[in-house]
Amino acid sequence: MKVHLLIVDPQVDFCSPKGALPVNGADQDMIRLGAMIDRLRNKIDDIHVTLDSHHEVHIAHPIWWINSAGQHPNPFTLISEDDVTKGVWRATNPSTQERSLKYVQSLKANNRYVLCIWPPHCLISSVGSTVVEPVHNALIEWCRNRFKKVDYVPKGSNCFTENYSVVRADVIDDNDPTTMLNTNLIKVLADADIIPFGGEALSHCVKNSAEDIANSFGEENIKKLVLLEDCSSSVGGFEQLGKDFVVSMMKRGMKVAKSTEFLA
Repeated sequence: MKVHLLIVDPQVDFCSPKGALPVNGADQDMIRLGAMIDRLRNKIDDIHVTLDSHHEVHIAHPIWWINSAGQHPNPFTLISEDDVTKGVWRATNPSTQERSLKYVQSLKANNRYVLCIWPPHCLISSVGSTVVEPVHNALIEWCRNRFKKVDYVPKGSNCFTENYSVVRADVIDDNDPTTMLNTNLIKVLADADIIPFGGEALSHCVKNSAEDIANSFGEENIKKLVLLEDCSSSVGGFEQLGKDFVVSMMKRGMKVAKSTEFLA
């Protein structure tokens, strides 16, 4: 049986209480996940790790937007299409105003999240972008013992779109292949017999990654997906999104297991 483990954004900024965007409970999630990797070292055939990889200047960071008083939005501000068309918020750089408006319009048309302004996080080359220690150490030991390499999959470096999902951006940039459907990863995962997955955050990047993978798989393959329920938590205030995701995907065939019980 081919086991491919998918770990979504196990990074310091999400998984350390001192991170830029800490997810409540993520530090313990990652301790449990690291322990599972150690326990199942010889049964896990491949490991895919997604890495949020942002620039400081990004459409979902405060610096991108400004109001009539010259103030940037606070983290967790929601910016809708109406907010931009009515001038509540406008692009700090006037040359990006039209594209910024089209972006929030596209989010609405695609039925994605309303644009949420996040604290700058997982900035490329920062300590916060690195894999948190319990998982990092387990990955290193897996590599040494299996003589294999971890498949690290960066996402989010395009400044004009969010990239919650590992396999596609929220709004595709026709000039940037990294925002388009990652068919290579989908094919590799589809070849597995079982795909345990977890990471941060359940309400956002885990949710969108699993849904987009499932939608690309075909319904029969969704049963390969196993959410490690004790290795993933939701962003505070968005817990219901995480709960709704689990219920919806279980109806489609996704399984749920605790890390201590998976393949025990």
